[in-house]
Amino acid sequence: MPGIEYLFAALTPLNIMLALGGVIAGTVIGSLPGLTATMAVAVLVPITFSMEPTSALIMMGAIYTGAIYGGAYAAILLNTPGTPSAIATTFDGFPMAKKGQGDLAITVACIASVTGGLVGATFLLLLAPPLAEIALAFGPVEYFWLAIFGLTLISALSEGNLLKGLIGACFGLLLACVGIAEISADVRFIFGSQVLLGGIETVTALIGLYCIPVLIDLVATPDRHLKVDHKPRGFRFLEALAISWKAKFSLLRSSVIGTLVGILPGAGGSIAGLVAYTEARRTSKNSQNFGKGEPEGVLATESANNATVGGGFIPTLVLGIPGTPPDAVILGALLIQGIRTGPSLFTEKASIVFTFIYGLYLATFLMLPVGLVIGRYAYQTIITVPKALLVPTVAFMTMIGTYAIRNSISDVIIMIVLGVIGWILNRFGFSPSPIVLGLILGRIAEQGFVQAWTIGAATGELWKMFFGRPISLAIIAFILLSLFYPVIRSRFGKRTGEVPHVE
Repeated sequence: MPGIEYLFAALTPLNIMLALGGVIAGTVIGSLPGLTATMAVAVLVPITFSMEPTSALIMMGAIYTGAIYGGAYAAILLNTPGTPSAIATTFDGFPMAKKGQGDLAITVACIASVTGGLVGATFLLLLAPPLAEIALAFGPVEYFWLAIFGLTLISALSEGNLLKGLIGACFGLLLACVGIAEISADVRFIFGSQVLLGGIETVTALIGLYCIPVLIDLVATPDRHLKVDHKPRGFRFLEALAISWKAKFSLLRSSVIGTLVGILPGAGGSIAGLVAYTEARRTSKNSQNFGKGEPEGVLATESANNATVGGGFIPTLVLGIPGTPPDAVILGALLIQGIRTGPSLFTEKASIVFTFIYGLYLATFLMLPVGLVIGRYAYQTIITVPKALLVPTVAFMTMIGTYAIRNSISDVIIMIVLGVIGWILNRFGFSPSPIVLGLILGRIAEQGFVQAWTIGAATGELWKMFFGRPISLAIIAFILLSLFYPVIRSRFGKRTGEVPHVE
């Protein structure tokens, strides 16, 4: 256990101010559609170049932590994930807001985010080196099977219509194939357009499929965005705390899932949130309420995506391999500071590393009051602002956010086109979530499959490459369990005489 002196080093007035400022800035930026956690860190990281390495790390970690939580605001109040990590937060967060429980949903998300952040930081503090070795054991074929496992979660995202969910996921997979293939450099589905050579950017598609349909509906309907028949009841902290305590095992499980997914380079908070949401739904006594405004769904997703912060720092600091995109930006800032990451970092630069980890704890604790206060005013603003002001403001933010990703007006056009397509598909009962899931996982699956196939063919052990590695077999077992669990549960329920729930 690191010495207590590192804790006191993290609690200097300067570090507390930097952590507080970082959490506030990250939360505000993360709440704006299109401005991701990666962008929040990248925009503010030049400020840290003149700082001491420890203070710079604490500020960057605080920005990252705040941005991941900030994505929940737009997800709950506008049905638009502020960051990709908040995709699954829309499933129950927005239905809660439509019921007039947006203030409760935001407080639940804040408590879950703090819990997940603390669990991730604890794993980073106590188990970083051994967990980093687990990340090294993941090769291309493991990432391929992990992506396939993610695609099996479509049944949880399809809201009772698996066929439409599968069709949506296939559409997402097609979108992932647009442009130049990462491995073979083949040009696909560009239809003679130079604009599509770079492919469909994930956040661009995310904003279009989630945000544009909401804006169209806001314009097309005379009703208020959120109907609230009662006066907002403030933070509702004790009520949210009681909900969190009741679902404490789900909260802890989701935090661990987020941490473990976070240590896998490239996986990210979006996959962690989806996996945690599915597991929470599968094991919950209130599974029939998921997707209709169940607070446990918000708890699961928000604890998981915030746990990826600490999890992502494990391979970043121990191996020099960024666990998530924001970690890549932070790693670059560390190199500018003259700090070389690797196994020796925890011994040669122990004062910097462990002070930073305690600073991450500090930022996570500060996220509770900051998140509650900002969330309260965000909720009151959304329910009171006139639609004539809300629609153009959100539309402007989505366009600015989309343009800022690659400084391309073409991305804005693609975002609008995908938004109109998403709105039409919504009319026919197609949810945007399977489409986005297919887009995110399609690239991971393709890259892993092509690399594994190439290695297997070159070594003459193609079959063994895909089905002869222990981690791959474990993931395949989870895939089969995910696919056949509903059948097994149904059969088991009949044998034990359980009466199926009927709404």
